[in-house]
Amino acid sequence: MQDVEFNEVIELICKEDGRYDRKAYTFIRQGLDQTVKEIRKKDAEKAQRSRHVSGPELLEGLRAYALDQYGPLTKTVLNSWGIKRCQDFGDLVFNLIEYNVFSKTESDKREDFSDIYTFDDAFVKPFLPKKKPRQTDTATEAVGPA
Repeated sequence: MQDVEFNEVIELICKEDGRYDRKAYTFIRQGLDQTVKEIRKKDAEKAQRSRHVSGPELLEGLRAYALDQYGPLTKTVLNSWGIKRCQDFGDLVFNLIEYNVFSKTESDKREDFSDIYTFDDAFVKPFLPKKKPRQTDTATEAVGPA
């Protein structure tokens, strides 16, 4: 799909469903492209064939793509676009399906995007400092009183 056509479709979708920023749809499109590339790298045998991406596979791909693009700001960026949970990714995808930007199989459903991960686990925890095991102060024990 040409970018002009894509942008026109996104404009129509946003008029009908104002929950998400236009940038969210561009992110989903780019994230799907990146997910397909990564799947093809991992499975060279299927690389020549077109392969459908499942909801959970797309969620994992979107997680990796978002972290790569936005790092520690990922959750903040996604939230600013109206994306606050996995189900929001599903709603975005199904909006694109309804406008024939994406396609789906008979088995695809919105529930495929429910509760796969929390945004804190996916986008905040990777950047939290790792707790080190508590160590006793052996330096003062070894020296001892003089």
